[in-house]
Amino acid sequence: MNNKLLIPLLSLLLLASCGTDGRHFRIDGRFRHLNQGEFYVYSPDGTIEGLDTIKIQDGKFTYETPCTRKGTLVLLFPNFSEQPVFTEPGKTVKVKADASHLKELVVEGTKENKLMNGLREQMASASPPEIKKFAEQFVRNNPASLPSVYVTYRYFIQDDKPDYRKANELVALMNKEQEKNTFLQKLTAAAKTMQYTTEGSRLPAFQAKDTQGNTVSQADLNKAKVSVVTLWATWNEHSCTVHRQLLPLYKQANGNLKILSICVDAEKATCLRYAERDSLKWSVVCDGLMFDSPLIRQLSLGNVPDNIVIQNGRVVSHGLATPDLIKKVESLL
Repeated sequence: MNNKLLIPLLSLLLLASCGTDGRHFRIDGRFRHLNQGEFYVYSPDGTIEGLDTIKIQDGKFTYETPCTRKGTLVLLFPNFSEQPVFTEPGKTVKVKADASHLKELVVEGTKENKLMNGLREQMASASPPEIKKFAEQFVRNNPASLPSVYVTYRYFIQDDKPDYRKANELVALMNKEQEKNTFLQKLTAAAKTMQYTTEGSRLPAFQAKDTQGNTVSQADLNKAKVSVVTLWATWNEHSCTVHRQLLPLYKQANGNLKILSICVDAEKATCLRYAERDSLKWSVVCDGLMFDSPLIRQLSLGNVPDNIVIQNGRVVSHGLATPDLIKKVESLL
């Protein structure tokens, strides 16, 4: 064969062997102890829009998406656990996991995913206090890395027991190293508004349209004796259960309890269907922007489920576990 033709042909073969081109990112996955199934993938930093479904056949899956910059994807499993995968243009990574031990998931293929693997290994059998300790040290050791941004978001903002003071410290540290990271810029903006949802503060002024076309605002919540803001998603059954437990209290409160539920679904129609299924009698907001919703950012909501309790216009709690939320509302009423 002519050598002038051989070199381009070899180049094409090498590209094909990598599995993707310079404008895409691909995940090839293999699950042990799971032959067929599905899970979801979303992005907290806008790498993809909305929620995609990934199907597993014969224990394997492939997912490819356009990719022009480094970013973050989050794999969301049926048990509601999450694991991040960090994208890079032109790269293919391999995900290896045991369906019964998702905490031990491994992502091979890029330096940043390798970095995250080390933290996963540390956290796999750690207690909650140890997990926070490992997460903080990881960010302090790697302030220029993309995984550090996700770790701060996940363990200090989105956690069941958020630590906003620590989040502010870590965000400030990373900002010195990642000035152009748009996800970090959003976390920085969120950190500035966290003061509005600390105990004793007042909610920031906002207006939004609910699914029935009605305008809701912080003024409406402030008028009630007790108000609750919830963050939920149709794909998170725990967050739907919160509503079912709040519903009897709402009916018995005789107008003294106001509830606003904000849905992070990408599809408004799905949100409406679930709201009707659970007979929700209060305002539900779903703008289809998921975690990029301006209202969610204004209220510093990040976990699903999440909540804020307001009494006589002032915040009395934020991010309560469901049993504690119900007890708090009962006591205030």
